[in-house]
Amino acid sequence: MKERKNQLLSLKNVGPATYQDLKILGIHTIKKLSTCHPDELYIRLQAITERAHDPCVWDVFAAIIHEARTGEKQPWWHWTPIRKKRQAADKFP
Repeated sequence: MKERKNQLLSLKNVGPATYQDLKILGIHTIKKLSTCHPDELYIRLQAITERAHDPCVWDVFAAIIHEARTGEKQPWWHWTPIRKKRQAADKFP
């Protein structure tokens, strides 16, 4: 029997690596993703995997959460300046 494609893979910025990260985090639906915050996901992923992740992972999380909430598809790099501004203000995890 063929496995059904997960709905998360329909999001613009979810490829195999991000899909695996979401599975690690226990997120299996767009509805669940829409209730998340990128800071929390980024911090939890690093804690679970016990390693640092590239800050661009935060950008991807921000983009997919935004799409899950609004339906608006934006490239993940749209969120990079937002993260960098937060980093400059010491508000980035």
